[in-house]
Amino acid sequence: MKKTETYTGLPLDAVESDESFSIVNVSRRSFLKDLALSGFVLAAGFPTLLRADETKPPAEAKKYGADAMPHGWVDDPLVFVAIDEYNGVTIMCHRSEMGQGIRTSLPMVVADELDANWWHVKVEQAPGDEEKYGNQDTDGSRSMRHFFMPMRRVGAAARQMLETAAASQWQVPVQEVKAELHHIVHPATGRSLSYGDLAAAAAKLPVPARETLKLKKPEEFRYIGKGNLGLYDGRDMVSGRGQYGIDTRFDNMLYAVVERPSVLGGKVLRYDAGEALKVPGVVKVVELPSSPLPADYHPLGGVAVIARNTWAAIQGRKKLKIEWDNGPHGSYDSKAYKAELETAARRPGKVVRDNGAVDTALQKAEKRIVAEYYIPHLAQAPMEPPAATARIDKGHCQVWACTQAPQLARERVAKWLKLPEKNVTLNVTLLGGGFGRKSMPDYVIEAALLSKAMNGRAVKVAWTREDDLRHSYFHTVSVEHLEAGLDAQGKTTAWLHRTVAPSISATFAAGSKHQMPAELGMGVINVPFAIPNLRIENPEAEAHTRIGWFRSVSNIPRAFAIQSFVAELAAAAGRDHKDYLLELIGPPRRIDPRSLNDSWNQGESPEIYPVDTGRLRRVVETVTAEAGWGRSLPQGQGLGLAAHYSFVTYVAVVVHAAVDEQGILTVPRVDIAVDCGPQVNPERIRSQLEGACIMGMTLALHGEITFKDGAVIQDNFHTYPLVRLDEAPRDIRVHLLPTEDFDAPLGGIGEPGVPPTAPALCNAIFAATGQRIRTLPIGEQLRKD
Repeated sequence: MKKTETYTGLPLDAVESDESFSIVNVSRRSFLKDLALSGFVLAAGFPTLLRADETKPPAEAKKYGADAMPHGWVDDPLVFVAIDEYNGVTIMCHRSEMGQGIRTSLPMVVADELDANWWHVKVEQAPGDEEKYGNQDTDGSRSMRHFFMPMRRVGAAARQMLETAAASQWQVPVQEVKAELHHIVHPATGRSLSYGDLAAAAAKLPVPARETLKLKKPEEFRYIGKGNLGLYDGRDMVSGRGQYGIDTRFDNMLYAVVERPSVLGGKVLRYDAGEALKVPGVVKVVELPSSPLPADYHPLGGVAVIARNTWAAIQGRKKLKIEWDNGPHGSYDSKAYKAELETAARRPGKVVRDNGAVDTALQKAEKRIVAEYYIPHLAQAPMEPPAATARIDKGHCQVWACTQAPQLARERVAKWLKLPEKNVTLNVTLLGGGFGRKSMPDYVIEAALLSKAMNGRAVKVAWTREDDLRHSYFHTVSVEHLEAGLDAQGKTTAWLHRTVAPSISATFAAGSKHQMPAELGMGVINVPFAIPNLRIENPEAEAHTRIGWFRSVSNIPRAFAIQSFVAELAAAAGRDHKDYLLELIGPPRRIDPRSLNDSWNQGESPEIYPVDTGRLRRVVETVTAEAGWGRSLPQGQGLGLAAHYSFVTYVAVVVHAAVDEQGILTVPRVDIAVDCGPQVNPERIRSQLEGACIMGMTLALHGEITFKDGAVIQDNFHTYPLVRLDEAPRDIRVHLLPTEDFDAPLGGIGEPGVPPTAPALCNAIFAATGQRIRTLPIGEQLRKD
């Protein structure tokens, strides 16, 4: 064992093996390609594309402004649309594809306004470049709601440029020509030119000013609102041609895995790489520097094993001998911490919303109901664990990564390599799931540092499933304490909610013990109930691990607690749950979120996006009607309801649950009603809500990350299971509330379906068995054998 030196940057004492080895990685993609169905042809790439000089921002960029995005926005068609001389149209997608279908939906919007033939459209993935593409962070269910109108403008501008070019060539007024499915026609004379015929001339024209654009009317849409195009990447995904982060390969590249500290803030004291270097194929062992807390987006540090194939790297890692300093969080224990949160939840905390006189109303109440709900840490566990490849040549770093945040990853790689940001190219691959984990660029930085350690040679860092579960940015753990006072008629007159959870802000700021406005605005401070006396409190909670984003974030514990508690209140009052929930929601009204002390409002304008209780009522009324609420069911079966507003979308769920004499749970059917405003791609909306239901079921039944001595106990899907086919709902029915006004503001879709699933399931279990579940996951709580 040897003591490493203290310094900034990569260790000077990295050790290397000269042993040669002939095994190479076998690509699963090559195997799948051999099995591809006949006719699945991958486009070979178009000839030179007619687009603006990509080294400079478009001339119109500066005058278009921010368009409600934090990093600005450019809707220049010369950046997003290219047309070749053979009539092929290429549309750039600047958001990451992780199964939600955004590489279909956003280009589809452009193609519709362009009046392009979808089957002649190719989609390219944009590299990370904020100056050119605006915000590229694929998170917060924002992609369509923030870029529907900008992408319409992109397509409309390109169409008008083509129309202008055709009118000029024919020497007729531009009003006399029009676009018709990949052609510009002159109806008066029957003349027609393809987009390819006009592309070169159109590219030289000035981009139309935004105020001169003529967008299509909804009745003119070919694709928007139809949901008839399938998934652009679908064939590539199922036939093995899709390229994910883990699939990146180059000749002579190296593969790396990292042994990271198991405890947040842990450091390598000393290590012995002797046995690791004896493994055939291992070429070098490198210590990665640890970073001081708070964790930020930094890599965790540790010791990397670099080899000629992934298997050798993994086997070499097993033989490392490392002595760790576990640091300040080495005693973190989930059971003890749960007790700490419960103690905090039972004491007054920081008041974040206060209406009426809650204490007085609770004292005068005819009946007082108290309940606490516990939701553990969760891991995103995407099917594809984090993976990134980096290569450095002549002061320029190229990266290929499955990332949700390409601009952040690019900026952080440049910082760690001490390169100008312009010298880093961040190529975005397909993502095999993300759920917020791949918004964090720690694994991308690791690849860049290891390429530097290998003198610029391409190095791919692959995380195993064990790495992914042990070293995530976990969803926070939470205790939600609720109290309510009921009058003689069972009406709720007082409501007290204490939410206690470590904040994401603790990952970035030392000493942060209260939740951020954004977290409080996820279903707790903005609860829209018509209760005269209502107080929300936020006691302190200290983080002992990396807390990060998770699909629907803090909406998960709030929806579980509040919607479960509403069911408890209805039972205590002897009322039907649906009727009681609608009474709490109150009459239809549009509430300024600032009146609820919600300064965040999910990042949106409070004027454009008020809290609309009428829409919340409608999804409840719709889903209960569709599910047959109130119908008679056999013994051991029941219906459960939950509704939640998140990401400016309204969702209600009814779960039909059946529990047999042994306590075995099955779910015959789930109904989901959603009001997300205009439905741009209904087929993708349905798919995302179905997936959200399955994910919500997983969290309810199995989701739990626990800690002992500061380290995660779970290490693979046998200890962190997903819902399997025999546990999944037999039938999921999605009911989309119609909205035909495509000028209305859009809601998010990727996340809002997750929060109401668990409480609806637990409420259904109560209806079926009389058993209340206040702690997730359900696990074995129902078993009677």
